[in-house]
Amino acid sequence: MAGEFHLTPGDRTLLLPSGGTVLANRVHWARTYLDKAGALKRTRRSHFVVTDRGKELLKQNTDRIETRDLRQFPEFRAFLTPRAKRDEGDSSDQPEEQVAVELPSATPEETIQSAEDTIAATLRTQLLDRIAELSPAFFERLVVDLIVAMGYGGTRSRVVQALGKSGDEGIDGVVNEDPLGLDVVYIQAKRYAPDNTIGRDRIQQFAGALVGQGASKGVFVTTSSFSRGAAEYAQRVPQKIILVDGKELARLMIQYGVGVRTERTIELKRIDLDYFEETGD
Repeated sequence: MAGEFHLTPGDRTLLLPSGGTVLANRVHWARTYLDKAGALKRTRRSHFVVTDRGKELLKQNTDRIETRDLRQFPEFRAFLTPRAKRDEGDSSDQPEEQVAVELPSATPEETIQSAEDTIAATLRTQLLDRIAELSPAFFERLVVDLIVAMGYGGTRSRVVQALGKSGDEGIDGVVNEDPLGLDVVYIQAKRYAPDNTIGRDRIQQFAGALVGQGASKGVFVTTSSFSRGAAEYAQRVPQKIILVDGKELARLMIQYGVGVRTERTIELKRIDLDYFEETGD
């Protein structure tokens, strides 16, 4: 099928965020939809035949078959209708416009991923808005919690003792990168308004502070953003400087569970084809 549709190597190997290729995922659901509509029939594992209904669909739709083309069949409309609706007495023969669920062009996994991305984007905005309402001291504590959650600095008490007590050349804290303190990371944490942009001059000052400390690594964390010049300068200096803007800060908070909690976990299951494979024993 990849050859038939002239897919590039990149198209063939494109992965879903949840794992698996987009190609395999879409083939799986296309096969499922056609099967539910009675257009395809499975003969044995990985073998299918086009039914008479499927052949008729191909005659009617020479270019492509859309989900809207499958809604003409009661079996497919019943498949789209939630089980609860069917239990309440909804007929699978109801007109197309009364079907409860409208299926998008994306597969269910892609729809779930899109919804997850939307929820995550909203949560990132909420986190930054909440941080902006609180004090700079709270922001420093938040940075400490994030550093510890990411596995740096050892215990929280050790990071707290370091952060905010250096006060030298704009350095807000020093965190051990390893348990023995053989390598350290210098931190600057600045809470600014979201529309504020940190320019190159602030990163130059931070780099100078690192030189003054004889340090080779630094992290500049802010709730705002960095200018292009600031980002380019951070990449050119001999010191390793990581810039964490508001968006990345919120993403890391979500990833490491800082300031957020799990509301619900959704577990997706799929049929285990190996289990249903007859071995002849």
